[in-house]
Amino acid sequence: MAANHNSNGSTVHHAGARLTPGRIAIYVLLIFVAVYYLIPLYVMLSTSVKTLEEIRTGNLLSLPHSLTGAAWSKAWGHACTGVDCNGLAPYFWNSLRMAIPAVLISTLVGSLNGYVLAHWRFRGSEIVFTALMVGCFIPFQVVILPMARLLGLVDLSNSTSGLVFVHIVYGIAFTTLFFRNYYITVPEELVKAARIDGAGFFMTYRKIIFPLSLPIFMVCFIWQFTQIWNDFLFGVVFGGSDAKPVTVALNNLVNTSTGVTEYNVNMAAAIIAALPTLVVYLLAGKYFVRGLTAGAVKG
Repeated sequence: MAANHNSNGSTVHHAGARLTPGRIAIYVLLIFVAVYYLIPLYVMLSTSVKTLEEIRTGNLLSLPHSLTGAAWSKAWGHACTGVDCNGLAPYFWNSLRMAIPAVLISTLVGSLNGYVLAHWRFRGSEIVFTALMVGCFIPFQVVILPMARLLGLVDLSNSTSGLVFVHIVYGIAFTTLFFRNYYITVPEELVKAARIDGAGFFMTYRKIIFPLSLPIFMVCFIWQFTQIWNDFLFGVVFGGSDAKPVTVALNNLVNTSTGVTEYNVNMAAAIIAALPTLVVYLLAGKYFVRGLTAGAVKG
């Protein structure tokens, strides 16, 4: 117990952060879990800046004797991903061209859908919402054949635009669910007052709903970006030769054999492929948790 003296001379007691056995046990557990999850990242980073000779003669956990960026340069610019030896760079930009519009469009459409289902209910809205919830649990494999047929009909097969369309369609169910559950927490009185003042559908959304939506927008941005960027199945099925995302290229790079397995190049390529999602979580992870908790309480 610690004591502080305030300006009028009285003593204020407050509980200090004493290390009790329970608190020590929690710290030890948290440190263990953090180390357990960070060791693979450390191994990847350290291996990616080692030479092949050092990798063969050392061990996974040893620090590099000298740092080299040759593996990173090769992984980015001229590693072989099958018959092409242009590195991950073209596929990295393919993933960006696919992920950014798919995330933005699916999030915006999900926001409007959630707004309708929460505050502009219509006959059969509960059926629509139930159907969207069911859509969240449909496996990727189930939609491959009908989606391939649809992409062929609209002439979007084997293209980045086709992948964007696939991820928008598949992601709308999730974003609608997130936004609908969040918008239910917005007091109905605010929407009714806007209607009484003459505000229509889009005016109410723009003036009342949208300014309150930053936390859930961040949730959907992070969720959708992670799902789309890390997707492999849709990319390998619908990507074609010129529209493959970086995950497909990474798989091809690791499985392409030229006689010697270059572990440093493979590790560098894996980090390059994972870097955008790591950056997104580091910069916006707190908003993800905040948005989820904000939508979990009826207000």
